[in-house]
Amino acid sequence: MRTRISRTAATVAALAALSMAMPAQAADAPAVSQANDDVLDRPAMQSPLAAKRLLLSMARAGERFVAVGPRGHIVVSSDGGQTWTQSSVPVSSDLTAVHFPSASHGWAVGHDGVVLSTTDGGKTWAKQLDGRAANDIIVADVTAKAAANPDSEVLKGLLAEAQRYKEEGPDKPFLDVWFENDSHGFVVGAYNLIFETSDGGKTWQSWFDRVANARFMNLYSIRPAAGGLYIAGEAGVVFRLDPVTQKFESVAVDYGGSFFAVVDAGDAVLVAGLKGNVFRTTDGGKSWSKVDAKLPATVVSGATLGPGKVVLVDQGGRLAVSQDAGQTFELVKLEKTVPLTSVIDAGGGRLGLTGPFGAKVIAPGAP
Repeated sequence: MRTRISRTAATVAALAALSMAMPAQAADAPAVSQANDDVLDRPAMQSPLAAKRLLLSMARAGERFVAVGPRGHIVVSSDGGQTWTQSSVPVSSDLTAVHFPSASHGWAVGHDGVVLSTTDGGKTWAKQLDGRAANDIIVADVTAKAAANPDSEVLKGLLAEAQRYKEEGPDKPFLDVWFENDSHGFVVGAYNLIFETSDGGKTWQSWFDRVANARFMNLYSIRPAAGGLYIAGEAGVVFRLDPVTQKFESVAVDYGGSFFAVVDAGDAVLVAGLKGNVFRTTDGGKSWSKVDAKLPATVVSGATLGPGKVVLVDQGGRLAVSQDAGQTFELVKLEKTVPLTSVIDAGGGRLGLTGPFGAKVIAPGAP
């Protein structure tokens, strides 16, 4: 029985000063939400403090900003982050990530295998997928492939794992989401969970057998960078999509700690994670160099700010910016240092930040 702690559980625990702590190495796994069926069927409660309490991820939706967090809370700002309104959400599951490929269409993911979608810029949300349906899709897909290839030991192993997931119920979280447009995108999560849709989420296909992830490590971040699509995860695993085979192939990085962020640095790709470790490649992952980002704590998020300009934030609330495609970094002093969970480019020299304070849009160096 595996007892790893997920990125989200570890982040929440650290920020809330609970008893759990993020492990120093790769012993990360999803925490099981209580009463999964209840939270999947119970709408999120409205709270006047939703925008002022812990939030985990933010996205820009045209002129709006959307942030997500625990208990199904989603908040939206239409005035540059000055005020926030809580959205109507059909589940109470903890939400871990949000992404908008356009001003109106967006997706949010989270615990219990939840995938939510919006077509009105984040005001209202509908459930497209949950752990119950996700488990059924994986089992059906691998069963059919194993039947067609009865001698494949790999498929037999995948089928056994998929069946175990179904027996355990909808307890595994999705940890990141990325869409290239309003129709095509991916969601990734714990224990090698990965699904693709090509019709805006009307249907989802399992990619459980398309990632070279024999140890079923957690998949924490999926993002395009330097012309490729990358996944970073637990125990230093990094994968790059092969456009010919349509499979995520393993990319070796000389580091055994977890990576929580993939960042596009123009001609370079950055992966960042535990204890401030950041690695950079300019050749599609064939070789990597370690970068001193001057961040001592776990890097939880990063964003591209412009040509060759990137920002990284760590769990302790420090922020570092690179002007040379991730080769060197300088710390940026904030008015107040508080724990952070995500950062985005908010446009106009501003940054969007989430943490235990909720969600804010700031100009670095300004109060």
